[in-house]
Amino acid sequence: MSKFNGHKNWNHWNVSLWINNDEGLYQIARACIRRNYTKQAASDEFLRHVKGMGYTHTPDGAPYSKTSILAAMRGII
Repeated sequence: MSKFNGHKNWNHWNVSLWINNDEGLYQIARACIRRNYTKQAASDEFLRHVKGMGYTHTPDGAPYSKTSILAAMRGII
């Protein structure tokens, strides 16, 4: 399996790009991580939050999914 800029695929890379480079999304992700014991639970909360805001995809068209959000949260403390 080939990687896309260090990520599993384009979708994971694009979701990570948006979460880690958009201040609002980044702060939401950090808050979710602080409130949860695991990043799995934090990614579930983040997904519920963005879907509640009406976002199902990044502006580039990559769908937000549990696995792509979890991959994006790997480097967030």
